[in-house]
Amino acid sequence: MGLKALDYETMNENVKKVQYAVRGELYLRASELQKEGKKIIFTNVGNPHALGQKPLTFPRQVVALCQAPFLLDDPNVGLIFPADAIARAKHYLSLTSGGLGAYSDSRGIPGIRKEVAEFIERRDGYPSDPELIFLTDGASKGVMQILNCIIRGQGDGVLVPVPQYPLYSATISLFGGSLVPYYLEETANWGLDVNNLRESVAQARFKGITVRAMVIINPGNPTGQCLSEANLREILNFCYQENLVLLGDEVYQQNIYQDERPFISSRKVLMDMGPPISKEVQLVSFHTVSKGYWGECGQRGGYFEMTNIPPKTVDEIYKIASISLSPNVPAQIFMGLMVNPLKPGDVSYDQYVRESKGILESLRRRARIMTDGFNSCKNVVCNFTEGAMYSFPQIRLPPKAIEAAKQAGKVPDVFYCLKLLEATGISTVPGSGFGQKEGVFHLRTTILPAEEDMPEIMSSFKKFNDEFMAQYEDNWNHSRM
Repeated sequence: MGLKALDYETMNENVKKVQYAVRGELYLRASELQKEGKKIIFTNVGNPHALGQKPLTFPRQVVALCQAPFLLDDPNVGLIFPADAIARAKHYLSLTSGGLGAYSDSRGIPGIRKEVAEFIERRDGYPSDPELIFLTDGASKGVMQILNCIIRGQGDGVLVPVPQYPLYSATISLFGGSLVPYYLEETANWGLDVNNLRESVAQARFKGITVRAMVIINPGNPTGQCLSEANLREILNFCYQENLVLLGDEVYQQNIYQDERPFISSRKVLMDMGPPISKEVQLVSFHTVSKGYWGECGQRGGYFEMTNIPPKTVDEIYKIASISLSPNVPAQIFMGLMVNPLKPGDVSYDQYVRESKGILESLRRRARIMTDGFNSCKNVVCNFTEGAMYSFPQIRLPPKAIEAAKQAGKVPDVFYCLKLLEATGISTVPGSGFGQKEGVFHLRTTILPAEEDMPEIMSSFKKFNDEFMAQYEDNWNHSRM
């Protein structure tokens, strides 16, 4: 018998090329240690509820009633559920044909897409068309659908910020395209320099790659910066000049931890710029219920909105969405609840505000505790987390540590992160999983552990780091005598 189609040697090469560091070697080792009974703090993935964040009460009440509509017929339902949750559950059930057990339109329930369009209009001050909004199973599914439409083969490139979220590198590999990196400037608070973009495109073209799209992650993951309006204008101008589709990954738009640089959507800046740019640049923006103060990662609710995409292309994207029949229906309701929140005067409003404010204010404090903690450690420097859910400190590894990593057959930051995991139980992601400049090393951690645990986590990190540095620097200094 020869090789079979699903033997490793003969399977799709693109699948083998995919790497996804957030659930890579470190995560697997952490899972092993957990099975052996070691306490592991999983800060490798932006998964708020897994680290103890409580779900918001109101959306869960509404979805619970939608999942179990017979409760609405119970005469005592008003004793358990508030009137606004009951009304909202009836509203969403009326939008479905057959409740949560039925497929919806492949683009998502029309009434919920309308709620998303109204949210975008309130946010940006420009009308949005529900027909150009597709609901998806988390933002990741939407990103994959759009990249699948853009990438025609290996000759097609997508500009991706480095450090980047590995969804992009993995998906581009999977679809057989080429990732074209543009480097963010760590010393300029992870800012973006348009000259870097031009250089990246020129280098890619020199290699025969056709650059077709550009990704921005705003607020940044793993870097946590917020793009300024001026920066967004430069990016949109650049996309206009180079004829690129802009993919705006804006899933962290509610996660802002400072007042100087609020979140501004790419679409608002594009519309503000006026014609011809506002009529020409193709833009797809992504959002989700997984982040913000909702943190509903397991529900897999997301959407994308298309601007300046021709009707025939929209039809093709609809066709691709139809292959999966329908996005997850409970997740669509979560999305509706997020974009159409409670209003002052609603019965549950005060509790909703108290819960969401509590989460955001605590995240703001945790961002500060973590950044200050990293900056107090030897050979560690960290930009303040302006937004998103991550810290991305640079670890300045002594030559001896780099040598030890080489001997162990590990990339230096993987070596450091594995030692950190074994010593403290803190599971992070090495910077090499996101891409970084040659010879520079980082790690990414979420700012999501419970606030009361944060000081202890940071002090165990500091203790480990300072001992690690002493061990390798000590040898380094002695060997130089």
